[in-house]
Amino acid sequence: MAMTIHVDVVSAEQSIFSGLAEFISAPAAAGEVGIHPRHAPFISRMKPGTVRVKIPDQAEEELFFVSGGILEVQPQVVTILADTALRGKDLDEAKALDAKQRAEEAMRDRSAAMDYAKAEAELAEAVAQIRAIQHIRKRSGH
Repeated sequence: MAMTIHVDVVSAEQSIFSGLAEFISAPAAAGEVGIHPRHAPFISRMKPGTVRVKIPDQAEEELFFVSGGILEVQPQVVTILADTALRGKDLDEAKALDAKQRAEEAMRDRSAAMDYAKAEAELAEAVAQIRAIQHIRKRSGH
Protein backbone atom coordinates (compact mmCIF):
# COMPACT_ATOMS: atom_id res chain seq x y z
CA MET A 1 0.00 0.00 0.00
CA ALA A 2 1.28 3.45 -0.92
CA MET A 3 2.06 6.04 1.72
CA THR A 4 -0.66 8.64 2.10
CA ILE A 5 -1.24 12.08 3.55
CA HIS A 6 -4.54 13.59 4.70
CA VAL A 7 -5.84 16.47 2.56
CA ASP A 8 -8.54 19.03 3.36
CA VAL A 9 -9.74 21.43 0.65
CA VAL A 10 -11.93 24.08 2.23
CA SER A 11 -13.51 27.23 0.78
CA ALA A 12 -15.10 30.12 2.62
CA GLU A 13 -18.49 28.46 1.97
CA GLN A 14 -17.88 24.76 2.63
CA SER A 15 -15.57 21.77 2.87
CA ILE A 16 -14.93 20.61 -0.70
CA PHE A 17 -12.79 17.51 -0.05
CA SER A 18 -11.38 15.62 2.91
CA GLY A 19 -9.50 12.38 2.46
CA LEU A 20 -6.24 10.56 1.84
CA ALA A 21 -3.87 11.26 -1.04
CA GLU A 22 -0.63 9.85 -2.40
CA PHE A 23 0.35 13.19 -3.98
CA ILE A 24 -0.94 16.77 -4.17
CA SER A 25 -0.03 19.49 -6.64
CA ALA A 26 -1.00 23.09 -5.85
CA PRO A 27 -0.48 26.57 -7.37
CA ALA A 28 1.66 28.22 -4.67
CA ALA A 29 2.49 31.90 -5.04
CA ALA A 30 6.09 31.16 -6.06
CA GLY A 31 5.05 28.41 -8.50
CA GLU A 32 3.56 24.94 -8.69
CA VAL A 33 4.43 22.69 -5.72
CA GLY A 34 4.26 18.93 -5.45
CA ILE A 35 3.59 17.42 -2.04
CA HIS A 36 4.17 13.81 -0.97
CA PRO A 37 3.54 12.23 2.45
CA ARG A 38 6.03 13.43 5.09
CA HIS A 39 6.76 16.63 3.20
CA ALA A 40 8.61 19.32 5.13
CA PRO A 41 6.21 21.78 6.80
CA PHE A 42 5.55 25.12 5.11
CA ILE A 43 2.87 27.73 4.54
CA SER A 44 2.34 29.59 1.28
CA ARG A 45 -0.15 31.85 -0.38
CA MET A 46 -1.81 30.32 -3.42
CA LYS A 47 -2.57 31.93 -6.74
CA PRO A 48 -5.60 31.00 -8.88
CA GLY A 49 -5.19 27.61 -10.47
CA THR A 50 -5.75 23.88 -10.26
CA VAL A 51 -5.11 21.64 -7.26
CA ARG A 52 -4.54 18.03 -8.26
CA VAL A 53 -5.02 15.24 -5.73
CA LYS A 54 -3.90 11.65 -6.46
CA ILE A 55 -6.21 9.42 -4.43
CA PRO A 56 -5.05 5.85 -3.60
CA ASP A 57 -6.54 3.12 -5.81
CA GLN A 58 -8.09 5.68 -8.17
CA ALA A 59 -6.65 6.07 -11.69
CA GLU A 60 -7.88 9.62 -12.30
CA GLU A 61 -6.68 12.52 -10.17
CA GLU A 62 -9.29 14.70 -8.46
CA LEU A 63 -9.08 18.27 -9.73
CA PHE A 64 -10.14 21.40 -7.87
CA PHE A 65 -10.08 25.00 -9.02
CA VAL A 66 -8.99 27.50 -6.37
CA SER A 67 -9.15 31.27 -6.76
CA GLY A 68 -6.31 31.78 -4.30
CA GLY A 69 -5.89 31.30 -0.57
CA ILE A 70 -3.47 29.64 1.82
CA LEU A 71 -1.69 26.28 1.57
CA GLU A 72 -0.45 24.71 4.82
CA VAL A 73 1.68 21.58 4.66
CA GLN A 74 2.48 19.43 7.70
CA PRO A 75 4.13 15.97 7.54
CA GLN A 76 0.76 14.17 7.93
CA VAL A 77 -1.80 16.71 6.69
CA VAL A 78 -2.22 19.28 3.91
CA THR A 79 -4.81 22.02 4.35
CA ILE A 80 -5.92 24.16 1.42
CA LEU A 81 -7.90 27.18 2.61
CA ALA A 82 -9.24 28.65 -0.62
CA ASP A 83 -11.09 31.91 -1.14
CA THR A 84 -13.25 29.97 -3.62
CA ALA A 85 -12.88 26.28 -4.49
CA LEU A 86 -14.79 24.19 -7.01
CA ARG A 87 -14.50 20.58 -8.05
CA GLY A 88 -13.18 20.36 -11.58
CA LYS A 89 -16.41 18.80 -12.82
CA ASP A 90 -18.37 21.81 -11.52
CA LEU A 91 -16.49 24.43 -13.56
CA ASP A 92 -18.57 26.33 -16.13
CA GLU A 93 -16.59 27.22 -19.25
CA ALA A 94 -19.12 29.73 -20.57
CA LYS A 95 -19.09 31.68 -17.30
CA ALA A 96 -15.28 31.60 -17.17
CA LEU A 97 -14.97 32.88 -20.76
CA ASP A 98 -17.49 35.63 -20.04
CA ALA A 99 -15.60 36.67 -16.88
CA LYS A 100 -12.34 36.73 -18.87
CA GLN A 101 -13.87 38.97 -21.53
CA ARG A 102 -15.33 41.38 -18.94
CA ALA A 103 -12.01 41.64 -17.11
CA GLU A 104 -10.10 42.29 -20.34
CA GLU A 105 -12.57 45.05 -21.29
CA ALA A 106 -12.25 46.62 -17.83
CA MET A 107 -8.46 46.61 -18.16
CA ARG A 108 -8.67 48.36 -21.55
CA ASP A 109 -11.13 50.97 -20.26
CA ARG A 110 -9.09 52.53 -17.46
CA SER A 111 -11.80 55.07 -16.75
CA ALA A 112 -14.19 52.30 -15.72
CA ALA A 113 -15.42 52.17 -12.15
CA MET A 114 -13.59 48.89 -11.57
CA ASP A 115 -9.96 49.52 -10.76
CA TYR A 116 -7.20 48.01 -12.84
CA ALA A 117 -5.81 45.76 -10.07
CA LYS A 118 -9.21 44.19 -9.45
CA ALA A 119 -9.71 43.60 -13.19
CA GLU A 120 -6.27 42.04 -13.39
CA ALA A 121 -7.07 39.68 -10.49
CA GLU A 122 -10.39 38.71 -12.06
CA LEU A 123 -8.65 38.06 -15.38
CA ALA A 124 -6.08 35.79 -13.68
CA GLU A 125 -8.87 33.85 -11.99
CA ALA A 126 -10.86 33.43 -15.23
CA VAL A 127 -7.77 32.29 -17.16
CA ALA A 128 -6.94 29.78 -14.41
CA GLN A 129 -10.49 28.38 -14.58
CA ILE A 130 -10.27 28.04 -18.36
CA ARG A 131 -6.92 26.21 -18.04
CA ALA A 132 -8.45 23.84 -15.47
CA ILE A 133 -11.37 23.12 -17.83
CA GLN A 134 -8.96 22.46 -20.72
CA HIS A 135 -6.90 20.14 -18.51
CA ILE A 136 -10.02 18.17 -17.58
CA ARG A 137 -11.08 17.95 -21.24
CA LYS A 138 -7.65 16.78 -22.37
CA ARG A 139 -7.58 14.15 -19.62
CA SER A 140 -11.04 12.80 -20.48
CA GLY A 141 -10.46 12.90 -24.24
CA HIS A 142 -13.22 15.43 -25.09
